[in-house]
Amino acid sequence: MTKLTLIESEFATTEEAEAYDAWLRAKVEKAMASTGPDIPHDEVMAEMQAIIDRHKDR
Repeated sequence: MTKLTLIESEFATTEEAEAYDAWLRAKVEKAMASTGPDIPHDEVMAEMQAIIDRHKDR
């Protein structure tokens, strides 16, 4: 019997998971190194809510 871990991957292969991990880490590193202006939390949340609302109407 194969024991399942508490966390199951959404990827079909370990290669896919590793590629995604590398991509995500690169995106986070780029964001952390960014010197662009910060965006206030409330502004980001309002933009995200507008996107959600547009998709709900479809």
